[in-house]
Amino acid sequence: MPWNSLFRLGRKRHSITGADGVRAPEPMTHQDTRAAIEELSQAVRNNPESVEIYLALGNLYRSQGEIERAIHIRNSLINRPGLDQALRARSYFELGRDFRRGGMLDKSREAFSQSADLMGDTEAVQLELARLAADCGEFERAADHYGRVGRNMAQAHYLAQQASDCFRHGDPVAGDRLVQQALSAFPASPEAWLASVVQSALCANIPVLEKTLTAACANIPANQRFLLLEGLLDVLSAARVEDGTPGLPLRPETITELVRACVSVLTGLHPDALICYYCAKLCLFEADLDNARHWLEKSLVLNADFWLARLELVSLVLTDLELTPFLSEQMVYFVGHARKSKRFVCKGCGFRWDKTFFICPRCRSWHSILFRQEFS
Repeated sequence: MPWNSLFRLGRKRHSITGADGVRAPEPMTHQDTRAAIEELSQAVRNNPESVEIYLALGNLYRSQGEIERAIHIRNSLINRPGLDQALRARSYFELGRDFRRGGMLDKSREAFSQSADLMGDTEAVQLELARLAADCGEFERAADHYGRVGRNMAQAHYLAQQASDCFRHGDPVAGDRLVQQALSAFPASPEAWLASVVQSALCANIPVLEKTLTAACANIPANQRFLLLEGLLDVLSAARVEDGTPGLPLRPETITELVRACVSVLTGLHPDALICYYCAKLCLFEADLDNARHWLEKSLVLNADFWLARLELVSLVLTDLELTPFLSEQMVYFVGHARKSKRFVCKGCGFRWDKTFFICPRCRSWHSILFRQEFS
């Protein structure tokens, strides 16, 4: 029987009988994998020369977290006399993935390099080396690997991360250079624009902030502009707190000027519900309640189902009402908990989170984040 048939046999789900007497597939993928391992192990015993079965068995061990067994299988193949060069290269490639899964990053890079020496500098090897460099915090190296295989979005992402590190460590020249490289690779990179906007804000350079924010909003898709504004609000909030960070906090009057400059830029954009909402958030940041109310009402005119804008408006209205202490306490409680609802969602897999992300933590898709305007 061919090894792939054995693999499908091992993956076959066991059946269980429910309360209604109907036999249904058992939702235990762990048992499925163990069954596949048993079938492939038996196939190896019957046919020890089958390299494909060994490779499949090693992958199953890795998926189960049995890294030592997976590594042992790869090494037994690599050391086998007369093994075809392509199969030895595949063994090194899978060994690199085993080491990476086991946290042995230096050994993983060495295995991938040996695989590349045998099979050539393939896209698969470059992608693994890129992920490995990113895991090690070597963002510029990760960007280089992604650039070699034409993954410009990922290349810009890691160049922007390296730029942010340079800005934090007081090297603005290198940071600006990396931002420009990122934007050359992918002009619509929200990560690169965000790094530049944040740097100009922390330097309190109002003209540069206005120019950079205007250019960023012109290049980034409209449904991703909130990534800039969310990051900017986070930085301004941190700048208000004295935590010992070099260069922080900014003076209150400086923050006021930065907020006004941002609102001025956003006012010049084609209005949409999200832009109006963030104008309101910036006004609330400066306790400008009248203008905040104006922007929230405008946001709801553009999207009556924008739940978070409605929530902020309700919160403002409550300050004008004379409520009993009990009712006031209950309303504050419910509004506070409603604000904790996860605002961001991946359009690919539906993953929800309360923080922005550029790569979905679940499905690993790039720039799939959306702001949940409608509550469900």
